[in-house]
Amino acid sequence: MGEKAFCVEGRVMDALPNGTFRAELANGHQLTAFLAGREKQICAGKIKTGDIVKLQLTPYDLSVGRILVETKK
Repeated sequence: MGEKAFCVEGRVMDALPNGTFRAELANGHQLTAFLAGREKQICAGKIKTGDIVKLQLTPYDLSVGRILVETKK
């Protein structure tokens, strides 16, 4: 019926205001990534430029992704 969200890894390129980040995927695609819900309080100060994060994307809008977890530095 509906399309499911999928997860990919990306590298944080830049920190933007309000808990948003510019991220780049392995194929060179850049998107806006954000921290959602409780993650804003837990991870906001820990994610830095150059960190690799796991992103959740939907097939409907590939220009925006949600940061699920910080995987490596």
